[in-house]
Amino acid sequence: MASPLRSGYSVSQVALHWAVALLVLFQLVFGDSMSQFLDLRHRGTTIDASVRSWADYHYWVGLTILALILLRLLLRLARSVPEPAETGPGWMKKAAAASHALFYVILLAMPVLGLLGYYIGDPYADIHSWGKPLLIILICIHAAAALLHHFWLKDGTLRRMLVPAR
Repeated sequence: MASPLRSGYSVSQVALHWAVALLVLFQLVFGDSMSQFLDLRHRGTTIDASVRSWADYHYWVGLTILALILLRLLLRLARSVPEPAETGPGWMKKAAAASHALFYVILLAMPVLGLLGYYIGDPYADIHSWGKPLLIILICIHAAAALLHHFWLKDGTLRRMLVPAR
């Protein structure tokens, strides 16, 4: 059962947020190595050790993201999350809730689709690759909203994800 709502996120929630953010950034920057690896494998060509290594990193970082997102969901159920800030119009809270839910869906689906694409191939690999632009758009919206809260609404929303509650 979830604990009562707090004014901020726990140390573990903040740490998981930033760990996932860094790992997702890694995947977005270096993820094309997996496409190159799969293309070479499909053609039956020799795969360079460097390409194989970067593909392995992509594989294992993806599994790590999946595990951390599952842990985040468990923490969310066990510890709850802080109430949203009372600033801004009502639609903003709905948009925030929808974007957070979409983050969880994408961050759970991408590793699963990646695994299916790796072991089975298309259409899973294609669907997995479509997630990249969606994820980039969602990250940009998320970052813009955090900055809006911090600099315009000045409601402490960003600070709650930077400094854990005591």
